Amino acid sequence: MPKPRYAQVSLDATPYYHCVSRCVRRAFLCGTDNFSGQTYEHRRGWIEDKLLELADIFAIDVAAYAIMSNHYHVVLHIDKPWVESWARHQIIQRWHQLIVV
Repeated sequence: MPKPRYAQVSLDATPYYHCVSRCVRRAFLCGTDNFSGQTYEHRRGWIEDKLLELADIFAIDVAAYAIMSNHYHVVLHIDKPWVESWARHQIIQRWHQLIVV
């Protein structure tokens, strides 16, 4: 059963989180699909660029990441002191960047 975010993330316990996202139904994220011969390697750069771009918008440091053929792993560090130093207008500016991103 899904849990709300406040029950999943506890910065008092640790600011580091290992996140995984994977494709379903034999879909390929990157690499070459041996079944169809189709290559998806061009997506690796897209994913890396987007990951680093979003980490810059939010108060998250990417400690490590690995992009595999049908999934990726990311180790994130949440920088709570940095967030607490933001003024309201800075928060609004960051959220507006998501519209353009």
